[in-house]
Amino acid sequence: MWPAWLWTAGITAVLAGSPLLARERLPDRLATHWNSSTPDGSMPLWAASAVPALVWLAMAVAVILTARRTPGLWPAVLLPTGVVLGGAQAAIVRSNLDVADWHQARMPGWWVAAVLIGATLAGVAGWLLVTRRHTGGRDGGDGTPALEIPEGRRMVWFSRAANPWLQLLAALTGLGAVATLAALAGGVAEPDALWGLFAGLAVASLAGGLCSSVQARVSERGLEVSFGPFNWPRRRWPAADIVTARAERRSPSQVGGWGYRFSGLGTTVMLRAGECLVVRARGRRSDFAVSVDDAERGAALLNALAGRTG
Repeated sequence: MWPAWLWTAGITAVLAGSPLLARERLPDRLATHWNSSTPDGSMPLWAASAVPALVWLAMAVAVILTARRTPGLWPAVLLPTGVVLGGAQAAIVRSNLDVADWHQARMPGWWVAAVLIGATLAGVAGWLLVTRRHTGGRDGGDGTPALEIPEGRRMVWFSRAANPWLQLLAALTGLGAVATLAALAGGVAEPDALWGLFAGLAVASLAGGLCSSVQARVSERGLEVSFGPFNWPRRRWPAADIVTARAERRSPSQVGGWGYRFSGLGTTVMLRAGECLVVRARGRRSDFAVSVDDAERGAALLNALAGRTG
């Protein structure tokens, strides 16, 4: 559950820290509620910082504790809720900047639309995480697949691997990107100084997320390798195009590091040292390898399917 705790801590920091970072440019009381474009409710600065953070923290802890018994609950709930609260806090800070009295604060209508769009996208991402994580089949047999598949039988092999350090890096840089975007939206810093930082953190988070996990699937279609928490992007090789498949032990030092690597051994998706599924496709001079468990069984099934379709 560490991604949930990390997301909770990041959103708490955004909610509590945004008003405090801009306190020199804010009035003693902040407008926190609007009737149309006119503010009709306010809070002192300390309350505008502490109350939303405490409400979020209490709700997030309750969801995480419940999610231990209901897997997949926290992404669908905490991702969109965190975006809504973080976006609302940024809008409140932005609306109160450089006004002498909270009655002068104005909330642009497009802020609400932007927050709702962001929450919708986060909700879709949470739903995809839940559905992707709990779908997919696995061959239930304990025996190694035979080189000859009986007529009328279908066999599927599925394996997945992840690197927790790359996942942590992607999560930390992603939270940094969210915090930077909140600072930009709240107007607490000069945009020219933050847009470059936001772009760098966002790219690092995206790249780290895509390279932090991989799953391989062998079926009658051939080999499919997908990346990241959303199983995208994907690479596919039809069974008829597979010349040979084997299991081979490789280490990061052999292929030049972690992630998606190119070396004299070919292309390797290296997430942990050890057993890899290695294939050679027709018309290719180099191998493709992916570090997943039970690679020997996957290679045996792939060779059987390639021989039958060939």
